[in-house]
Amino acid sequence: MKKQIYICLALFCLTGLEAVRADSSKVETEFGKVELGHGISREALRTDADVVDREAEAISFDNSNSQRHKNAEKFTFQTEVNRMMKLIINSLYRNKEIFLRELISNASDALDKIRLLSLTQSSLRETNPEFAIRIKADVENKILHISDSGVGMTKQDLINNLGTIAKSGTAEFLGKLQESGSNQDANDMIGQFGVGFYSGFLVANKIVVTSKHNDDKQHIWESDSSSYSIVEDPRGDTLKRGTTISLYLKDEASDFLEQDTIKNLIKKYSQFINFPIYLWSSKTIQVEDIEDDVSNSETKKENIMMILQIMMKKKQIMKK
Repeated sequence: MKKQIYICLALFCLTGLEAVRADSSKVETEFGKVELGHGISREALRTDADVVDREAEAISFDNSNSQRHKNAEKFTFQTEVNRMMKLIINSLYRNKEIFLRELISNASDALDKIRLLSLTQSSLRETNPEFAIRIKADVENKILHISDSGVGMTKQDLINNLGTIAKSGTAEFLGKLQESGSNQDANDMIGQFGVGFYSGFLVANKIVVTSKHNDDKQHIWESDSSSYSIVEDPRGDTLKRGTTISLYLKDEASDFLEQDTIKNLIKKYSQFINFPIYLWSSKTIQVEDIEDDVSNSETKKENIMMILQIMMKKKQIMKK
């Protein structure tokens, strides 16, 4: 008797972009072997069931929603934050795709920080030896998850970094954003002033940030852009170290859940990132089970991870 089962294949596409040759007419790209640098762990290349389950648990909120909302501490945004978010949304609504560039850039900064600190304090890496960025699109629930194993944020960091703007250049940014003559000017400025996180509200009705710093417990920051809340994560320490940003996308932003769209945006905006970017993917094929004793389990589908690696050293980027 023939049975049909679904087998999930792990597609390991490790691609390194070695050089980009630019002249007045075209840009030529050569692909070669990627050299994994400091902080890259072999664990990242595993796609066994334990790894899949662990990654899924780190970004799942289904079992903790009620408790999380019940115990959450409520906050209001600093006046300047509200003003800035409105300006960003109104100025960049035609170029929503830059949100992914900004969030990946922030993830890279967090990874740079923990890598630098670990050079003198190697124990900081023990909680999570891997330095990488992961992206997972939950099409069914319209959620885009962007995770990094960077330095992470304490509860106070979440308040300081996401709820207030303490930087002296904030007033200058707001003034220049209002005076900008085009959407491109606003697009260029958002990254320069370190406020790119808020571009997530271009495509999301709600943003949930889960973060774990070595010096604190894991916390969840949640906002609908009008106010925000922070609560200790009832699931415990699922991230080990790092941050996951979960974007609950608007209906008109569902295109950003498509794998081809995500890949193209990563190649377009994030080719200068010095850390591996892993994109979750699943593929199902139908096969015939010839041997009855091969499997006694029910038909199943497992999510596995396809590796999308874009690693470039800045010195290798432009070669004439």
